[in-house]
Amino acid sequence: MASSIMTASTTSQSEDPDERREWIRIDDRVLMEYRLVTEGGTSVPVELNRATPESIAAAVSKPTLDLLARSSEIVVDSAVLPWIRKVDYLLEVMLNALAISQPFSVTMAQPTDVNLSGGGIGFVSLQEFAADDQLAVKLILPPFTMIRVHVKVIRAVPVADGQGFTIATEFVDLTPDDQEHLIRHILHVQAQRLRAGRGQPN
Repeated sequence: MASSIMTASTTSQSEDPDERREWIRIDDRVLMEYRLVTEGGTSVPVELNRATPESIAAAVSKPTLDLLARSSEIVVDSAVLPWIRKVDYLLEVMLNALAISQPFSVTMAQPTDVNLSGGGIGFVSLQEFAADDQLAVKLILPPFTMIRVHVKVIRAVPVADGQGFTIATEFVDLTPDDQEHLIRHILHVQAQRLRAGRGQPN
């Protein structure tokens, strides 16, 4: 994904390293769901897309795939893995049955290309948002860390092919613990990519 999905502005060089960690950013693909927060404080779905077997499979399988990618042989060779796959299969069957019996009742976080930093998140949306709009965002970081946070839209720029808008946001109420989870994820991904670039094993 192109790094044109930017979030907050850069910091001055006078800040200490701990403060600068907040502005380290990566392009990544995570499970994400977002809703528009109305003036009354309620959140409404942005897109009422019916869950498909493909979207359900992608959402259910991603945490397990992330866990396997991070755990190397420890989980791959474990007796626990078949049980994890069985749980995934049963969850997928139940969600598909629910989606068939009650269309539009199943809304799930979907694998989404994002630009992440400790200060905000950028992504592409089919819907345009106005500056200062607030969104309720749910992120699931690998393998199973869920972050619920409100963000404020900084800008929405049409993408080059006309298929949506590049949305830049900043976090409004990110807790210190969740920010630490986010920054650790970013540093972990950076280290993985650096090792991969050098041809070293994870």
